[in-house]
Amino acid sequence: MRKRKAARLLVVSPSRKVLLFRFSHTQDALAGSNYWATPGGGLEEGETFHAAAMRELHEETGLHVSIMEEPVADRSLPLLLPDGETVLTVEQYFLVHTADKTLSRSGWSAHEMRVMTEHCWWSMAALKSTKETVWPENLVDILTKAGVFTL
Repeated sequence: MRKRKAARLLVVSPSRKVLLFRFSHTQDALAGSNYWATPGGGLEEGETFHAAAMRELHEETGLHVSIMEEPVADRSLPLLLPDGETVLTVEQYFLVHTADKTLSRSGWSAHEMRVMTEHCWWSMAALKSTKETVWPENLVDILTKAGVFTL
């Protein structure tokens, strides 16, 4: 199985809410699946996780940071891609604090425009109580361990 490295972003507002995008697949190998997930994506050839995190942050949100701290979490698991290929995804999660909640879709690909249907800033309470699918499945734990949420 091919490895696919990806940088994921935990974008957090001053009110300690985390940005998630709703993905609604209708016409690819994931057709019928709907879920919420952090912004982010695969590394390009020769790119580091840090560089990919900065690029993906700008492409998917329009936000900029000058420095990207070390990742706060990682995970690996088999993942079905929209084109039907199953890969071993190797993800690193980067924490980004932002006061700017104004997002831009100008860097989105045609595929992202089709499947990323909305965004929402989620509180810990909302994440704990939702019946919707949220990826990563342990997002509350990751954010708690990173000091964003407190128990």
